Amino acid sequence: MRTIRKDILASIIAIAAGGLNAQTLPSTPRLVVTLTIDQLRTDYMEYFAPLYGERGFKRLMREGKVYAYAEMPFATPNRASAMATLQTGAVPAQHGIVAENWVDTKTLRPVNCVDDAAFMGNYTDESSSANNLLVTSVADELRIATRNKALVYSIAPFRDAAILSAGHAANGAFWMNEKTGKWCSTTYYNDFPWWLSQYNDRHAVDLRIKDLVWTPSYPVESYHYLPEWRENAFRYKFDSERENKFRRLITSPYANDEVNLLVETLLSKSTIGQDNVPDLLQLTFYAGNYNHLSATDGAMELQDTYVRLDQSIAQLIELIDKRIGLNNALICIASTGYSDAETPDAAIYRTPGGEFHIERCATLLNMYLMATYGEGQYVDAYFNNQIYLNEKLIEDKQLNLNEIESKAEAFLVQFSGVDKVYAGHRMLLGTWSPQQEMLSNGYHRKRSGNLTITLLPGWVNTSQHSKVQQRITRNAYLPAPLILMGSGIRAHRITEPVSAQRIAPTLSRAMRIRAPNASQLPPLDF
Repeated sequence: MRTIRKDILASIIAIAAGGLNAQTLPSTPRLVVTLTIDQLRTDYMEYFAPLYGERGFKRLMREGKVYAYAEMPFATPNRASAMATLQTGAVPAQHGIVAENWVDTKTLRPVNCVDDAAFMGNYTDESSSANNLLVTSVADELRIATRNKALVYSIAPFRDAAILSAGHAANGAFWMNEKTGKWCSTTYYNDFPWWLSQYNDRHAVDLRIKDLVWTPSYPVESYHYLPEWRENAFRYKFDSERENKFRRLITSPYANDEVNLLVETLLSKSTIGQDNVPDLLQLTFYAGNYNHLSATDGAMELQDTYVRLDQSIAQLIELIDKRIGLNNALICIASTGYSDAETPDAAIYRTPGGEFHIERCATLLNMYLMATYGEGQYVDAYFNNQIYLNEKLIEDKQLNLNEIESKAEAFLVQFSGVDKVYAGHRMLLGTWSPQQEMLSNGYHRKRSGNLTITLLPGWVNTSQHSKVQQRITRNAYLPAPLILMGSGIRAHRITEPVSAQRIAPTLSRAMRIRAPNASQLPPLDF
């Protein structure tokens, strides 16, 4: 009997040991590469597949773990707020990046999310830092865990993307100066390496832009989903306009080629990914409409953008494999999850909708509040779909802010095109609903307005004083992917939606470090 019991116990131990071995995490990668593709869409990625080669998207689908639907857990995401969420695992209510721009309540002027007058620029006159990001990022936690031994660099076509990806503690963040074409940075970070200055002097795109001409990769008949009138190929010579040539380049697939060229230089000139301390390389590509063309007018350009994006991804994977080895690397591809929506010609298509004028709305609201509470400038500012109230005046008059916000809600909801209006106190303390939670997650009490207005589908917020591109309101579901590939990743496709908040803790788990300090969701299995 004892012999039988010993045999059973030995079998149990052997099975348990085998199970533990099967669940062992893959080895820590030497290099983690996050590639955030601005406005990448799962449906577009799939629709244009016949135009792809075998080494880009198709390779990712064959060898990667693909989540078809990675969802932003807050309303109206934009590039900056999405970037911050991907890097921190938190929502704007926590990390503070509610948009690319918001109103500074002290000056009543719009400010950029990475503006900071305390730090000078390198190869730029912009002053920037990550100080508006209120929580730690994956990059921060990696630097803390390794006592600054890990190398962390960020490269992006856009300033906000580069800095928010780099976080507070990275070695360096580099973006393209849209006025000069040079790669630039900020003194907020310690590193502006010699090889980058050398690259700017010898290889930057301003030295090559006169020869860059964008034409379709394939004959016109190879592209589908085109309007009937589109019969001719496009041709863009970026150097044709002196003032905004680099700005237009940044909204083209050539921006991704420029990122890859700098990545190649970084991998060859630095020691990133060369030791057993995990390093982090944060990259951003672009997959949006060229020069803010509509999806109809720029249908061929958009398809060719994905064709060239496919080629850029293939080049990046091959570069990492050559320099580091895919068995030593983990590649994470994610999307900002939002898309520029065009304003169609309603007169032609007879689509329902209209124009919402925030200036008129704010003026009439101020008149209503004066009629109710007496003379005064109750509306301090307006920006995008938000109105900021003069809280000092309200306090001086000993009025109840919550009551005024509620009355303003009831007044504003009567305007044509308005769907709902949400007061600040309702964002923070209101009863729960799925829509309320999404809006509350994107609301920050010190940076968002007192009143948030949502418009009906088809309506456009037009503002004479806002530099923000006018976009039509669309509530349709927008699918964005998440793809993991490399060390220890088994190929699999998952169609159940996952929260984009889980990306940061997943990367942290892969590097054996703590998740960012505001990250509350568990990591994904891989």
